[in-house]
Amino acid sequence: MATLSLTPASNIAPSVDKAADLTDAQRSWRTASLAMLSVRVIQGFIYWGGGSRRFIYAPSKLNPDAPTWMANKFQTAMPGALFGTGHLISFMLHHFWLLYAGVILFSAAELIVGAMLVAGLLTRAAALVSIGFSVLLMAMFGWQGATCIDEWTMAACNLAMGATLLLGGSGAYSIDNVLIRRNPALTEKRWFRWTAGSLPLPIQDIALRNLALAVLGFVLVFDIGTYSYYRGSVVTPFHSGPVSPTKHHLTVSDARFLPDGSVRFHVYLDAGTPEAPVHVVAADLFDAGNQPIAHYDAAALSALPDAAFANDYAYNKFAPGPFGIRASMGAAASVTLPPPASEAALRAGSLRLTDVDGRTFSARLGRAATNQF
Repeated sequence: MATLSLTPASNIAPSVDKAADLTDAQRSWRTASLAMLSVRVIQGFIYWGGGSRRFIYAPSKLNPDAPTWMANKFQTAMPGALFGTGHLISFMLHHFWLLYAGVILFSAAELIVGAMLVAGLLTRAAALVSIGFSVLLMAMFGWQGATCIDEWTMAACNLAMGATLLLGGSGAYSIDNVLIRRNPALTEKRWFRWTAGSLPLPIQDIALRNLALAVLGFVLVFDIGTYSYYRGSVVTPFHSGPVSPTKHHLTVSDARFLPDGSVRFHVYLDAGTPEAPVHVVAADLFDAGNQPIAHYDAAALSALPDAAFANDYAYNKFAPGPFGIRASMGAAASVTLPPPASEAALRAGSLRLTDVDGRTFSARLGRAATNQF
């Protein structure tokens, strides 16, 4: 097996005099170890920062009664989440104990893995976990970013950094190297070489090359593939994504008259920026000839009682607002409008909602056999 012969001190930035005695291979590995230092520390700080914000600096993110509670953030991810993670988020939002445990455990894992990377403790193992974080965060939030694909950029870079640390190890100035210096026998332990340290992985050179190429292939396919899916610009023209991160979109369904003449429909805010709510400023009923026969203006929508909204989730909701109906990203609800004043509503065949930007969203309007006006 071809491996570098490094003394415990040689991979912890030896002095100039000692460096002069290194072989070319040792000097190259030492240079790489020093070069990896920025990657390791910043990758660690990114994840440590995510965990520390929730546990130390902004604990309201872990408070279910606070508007900054992490469940609200997770709900914004549902419309564009990949690989079934949207269904997973929805399930967790309906099961508080699972949601809260998941938020706490994920935040703790970020904090611990980040600290391990900064300190260089079990670096390769921590890097592997950080790769998992990157894949998960890309799947959930990669579609977001109103001016540029911010979440994709973060996850893509973190994935590449984690892969680099997995292959290269801790680099210089790490606890892993302190452990090696105090117990040189660790260098002969395969489990240690696979999980920690800055020594090469305990495999043949050809196997290392193949592993590195396989990791590169995964990173390229995942990062470029998701980029192409979200924005094109690889082999297809640029597009704003299957789910737009800038323009709000409402999916209206199951619209029907109730026996008392009121109108109920289900609505889901499934596109747009999470940074701003949508405002529905008008609702209209149309006959079969697409002629308006009933109108609810912003004032009428703002006056709807809370009981008119049966929200699917307890976090981001549809509710009356100052400009009509207001909702945050990922909100879904069944909304009930009062009976129209005119009996002409009997001929209504469709419902149309209009948002503050003038975009319209429609659904066919069903009838109950027992409708009476």
